[in-house]
Amino acid sequence: MEEQKNHAKSSTYTDNKKFGKEAIFFVIVMALAFYTVLKGQNLSEIWRAIRGMSGYYLVLAAALGIFFVSAEGYMIWYLLKSYGGKNRLFRCVGYSFIGFFYSGITPSATGGQPMQLYYMSKDGNKGAVSTVVLMVVAAMYKFVLVIVGLGIWLFWKPHLKAQFGNYYWLFLLGVLLNTVLVILIIIVMLFPKWMIHVSRLALVQLEKMHLVKAVDAKMEKVTEFVANYRQTVTFLKASPGKLGVVFIVTVLQRCSVFFITYLIYRGFGFHDASIQTVVFLQASIYVAVDMLPLPGAQGITEIVFRKIFASIIQGGYLLPMLLVSRGINFYFLFLVAMVVSMAEIVKQKKKKLAQNDKKQEKNKLFSA
Repeated sequence: MEEQKNHAKSSTYTDNKKFGKEAIFFVIVMALAFYTVLKGQNLSEIWRAIRGMSGYYLVLAAALGIFFVSAEGYMIWYLLKSYGGKNRLFRCVGYSFIGFFYSGITPSATGGQPMQLYYMSKDGNKGAVSTVVLMVVAAMYKFVLVIVGLGIWLFWKPHLKAQFGNYYWLFLLGVLLNTVLVILIIIVMLFPKWMIHVSRLALVQLEKMHLVKAVDAKMEKVTEFVANYRQTVTFLKASPGKLGVVFIVTVLQRCSVFFITYLIYRGFGFHDASIQTVVFLQASIYVAVDMLPLPGAQGITEIVFRKIFASIIQGGYLLPMLLVSRGINFYFLFLVAMVVSMAEIVKQKKKKLAQNDKKQEKNKLFSA
């Protein structure tokens, strides 16, 4: 028993240490991003322009941002219900904000799902069920993003190339990486044994080149990954109607975050550019930076935004629009998600203390 306690303490210490490093890295990247954006700028003029923005559009943009994160919570709730889950919708929205926070502080947004899975399991949801639900949501998110990227590339290419300029390669890279990931997911779903075999061969070769270690441990993770997606396939085959609902909600969710920028654009009093232009450009930015290994895609998002919106936003309003748009669709939501996550940590600690107190009282009764 004492050995288990020591192991748990060691695991908690390791997790906290890892979280601390990620938080520090996030802050450093954020500071560099803001320094790059604001260097040499007149801060008083920027603030004056932001203060002149319509409060009506600002509130709408903030509400749409909340909808963006909450929509994922709705999908988690909807899918859990199909497995007989008892979680309330509000609680599932909480999972979504927790995922947003941990995705924001980890490179390539890798930390969100594990933390969601942890809290879902804490609430009594079966690990296998929670994993399948999160896999379906994640796979659909990537699938919709690929459709958006390919659609813009196929039907809006001349405008896209003109606006992106020298950064056009970044958009193509984003489309390529997301497409490869979706293809990989499909291969895992359809040919699981083949995927495991290829992964082992690749890891063995990398080990011979001294590029990786502990092949067996990595293969266990690959096998678990494949098994999770196989379960997802079983669910999808049995629930095509539910899959259609998740697809529609995902499309609405993605469009909502793209539309935030148009609301900010109108809030500053601009109306020359069409909804299509502003929304497509913002969608293109998301596609371009989605797979980059930076927490919250900070820095590169701001750089690309300034490049592609430079010809649309004039009169010194480009930087204020960038700050407000990015502030709403990431930093504001990140702050809300951080509050939700910290509240959850406090709640879990209080729950654990209460359980320990009960155990101590029980032990005293037995000893008496």
